[in-house]
Amino acid sequence: MIVMRSEGTEAMNTDANIRRTILPIGGMTCASCVLRVENALKAIAGVTNATVNLATEEAIVEFDPTKARFDDFRKAVERAGYTILSINEQQATTDEERIRARMYRQLKIEFIISAFLTIPIVLLSMREFLPLSFSIPQFTANAILFALTTPVLFWGGHRFFHGFWTTLRHFTADMNTLVAVGSSAAYFYSVLATFHPSLFYHAGQTPSVYYDSAAVIITLILLGRLLEARAKAHTSDAVRRLASFQAKTARIIRNGIEIDVPIEEVAIGDVVVVRPGERIPADGTVISGISAVNESAMTGESIPVEKRPGDKVIGGTLNSSGTLTFTAERVGRETLLSQIVEMVKAAQGSKAPIQRLADRIAAIFVPAVIAVALLTSALWMVFGSMSANALTTVALLNFVSVLVVACPCALGLATPTAIMVGTGKGAELGILIKGGEILERMRSLTTIVLDKTGTITRGQPEVAKIIPAGGFSEDELLSLAAAAESTSEHALAEAILRAARRRGISIRHPEKFQAISGLGVVASVNGHMIHIGNLNLMRELDLDIEKVTQQIEQISSEGYTAIIVAIDNTVAGIIALADEIRPEASMVIHSLRNLGLQIVMITGDNKRTAARVAALAGIDEYFAECRPDQKAQIIQQLQQKGETVAMVGDGVNDAPALAHADVGIAMGSGTDVALSASDVTLLRGNLSVLPVALMLSRYTMRVIKQNLFWAFAYNIILIPVAALGLLSPMLAAAAMATSSVTVVSNSLRIKRLINTKKIMKGNGS
Repeated sequence: MIVMRSEGTEAMNTDANIRRTILPIGGMTCASCVLRVENALKAIAGVTNATVNLATEEAIVEFDPTKARFDDFRKAVERAGYTILSINEQQATTDEERIRARMYRQLKIEFIISAFLTIPIVLLSMREFLPLSFSIPQFTANAILFALTTPVLFWGGHRFFHGFWTTLRHFTADMNTLVAVGSSAAYFYSVLATFHPSLFYHAGQTPSVYYDSAAVIITLILLGRLLEARAKAHTSDAVRRLASFQAKTARIIRNGIEIDVPIEEVAIGDVVVVRPGERIPADGTVISGISAVNESAMTGESIPVEKRPGDKVIGGTLNSSGTLTFTAERVGRETLLSQIVEMVKAAQGSKAPIQRLADRIAAIFVPAVIAVALLTSALWMVFGSMSANALTTVALLNFVSVLVVACPCALGLATPTAIMVGTGKGAELGILIKGGEILERMRSLTTIVLDKTGTITRGQPEVAKIIPAGGFSEDELLSLAAAAESTSEHALAEAILRAARRRGISIRHPEKFQAISGLGVVASVNGHMIHIGNLNLMRELDLDIEKVTQQIEQISSEGYTAIIVAIDNTVAGIIALADEIRPEASMVIHSLRNLGLQIVMITGDNKRTAARVAALAGIDEYFAECRPDQKAQIIQQLQQKGETVAMVGDGVNDAPALAHADVGIAMGSGTDVALSASDVTLLRGNLSVLPVALMLSRYTMRVIKQNLFWAFAYNIILIPVAALGLLSPMLAAAAMATSSVTVVSNSLRIKRLINTKKIMKGNGS
């Protein structure tokens, strides 16, 4: 190994017996609910980990299928007071969406009717300011308020009381507890004042009613839930958009006849026909036809890719021009599209380490709030300087205000909504990020290690220079060389053929062809004997290479591979081959430097080639002649110096280095190896989105911190305000609903923050 200007995290092991499933959970409302469901699932024998996401309303469970089953999950969740929406773990996403859509419609109906009843409740409660104030007796007005408020509280707010009763049976508390206790306290106090006013008269008090507080609390919180549900729906846009790319039917050939079948009936080995404008229904290999395929659904790259016989096609991509026939190799959940959808869903359901603080607080938050509310009420009753009637009223209202304003909805939504939007936006751009922990780790990177071959370079040799000799022109030399190599399968032969095609040179076939292992080829073309190979071949043929020796040395010193062409036993010229750098490489490296990152290149190639590529890409520090295990050692050396390291490689021979890096980033077209070996996969297969991926992590973490700040600040500020009597229950309900919507809306800003062109120019911040 050669190190130029020389300067690991543990490898991740996966137990083959552990499976993962995603469970849609119904009934969760706040961070306390999340913790209760998590703890219930983790208590099941065989469950190794459970993560619950309030924003997606889903639980990701890792378990040993020999010890834990779906029925165990269902029972545990139901014992905790919640439900699993799926009938079984194979429930289709469309069914889950149908259930959620029905729940949303029900919530909307409950809000509309509650609002319709609450408006006259508020007006009647303010009747002293209205012209009808003298025409309605006190008892009649109170009775009407009772009749209007009762359905709002117990029908419109039934979900809160159901949740309260469930948590009460388990000796726990959550947001439902705060809303139910707060609104019912105002309601039952008012009922007592309406139908048994003598109790207050005997105590020397004039009874007051607060039906409006109870009704407005329920109605405003329902409105907040409705707005929150609409905003949360947009955080899942990326998954829905990806899923929509799946074809619904496929045209297959069976018994020589083309038939249309549902996508579920396509089997491995079926011959599938895709016409222009249709989506490809499965992954496979083209048998016949030539067409341009739009793969933007997978890679984010809008330029169509030409497909010919032998090329791979991906399910969910769009066939643009010609008709293709291909053999289905992966269908259903095994297709790349299905894997990507599941990976994005899992990422959106994950947690970032920064959320641990919120989780710890949520565990004790609701009981603490109830204690603060009771203490507030008691202190007002003891130390208040008003009349007894006024003190009772103020103590009650402040008790209700503290309960309502403290609902920890925003706390539970702060992190997951941002992660959902961040990972979803990444998927739209062809950046697959495996979860919140990876996003947070990417934010603290200090060093980017780039593999050379296939990452900085294209990963295949190209003709860089043609140096003719002996009176031949460049095109003549290339034409004869291409003809001699036309039947060879060697990568260098392919480079020569591509160069000839680009120049529009007609390629003839040789009359005779022979490959000489380790040296080159010999062929007969149009009566000429052509030898193509390295210096050793020319020496074996005892040819005079003196006149090109200087050029060969120059080419080699520049890091190129020199291929010598001899025609009729006379050296006719040199073709210099090189694995050229990607056109975007230097701009990407410039952008990464502007983000404050140290850039290192690592390669198994020789020193001269490494030096040439590093110079072209603008990289000062590089490691050459490294084996795969040595690449991993270099990552560990950088980490020992205090660097937080990302390794960018092709996901195959760089697997050890990817695993040892703090963040492994795989280049690729979405292969299974790339998806499994890395923390981040750049599906587009080029470097252009790497700075975007890093900025996406920074933006997402910035938004998470903003969300957590406002969620904490909101409670820290408003709970004392409510306790001091400066916040009415109605305003408390409005503030609580607004806080949740604000957190979700702030997370949605991530979609607008990512300006790809600005980042690529190095102006990201």
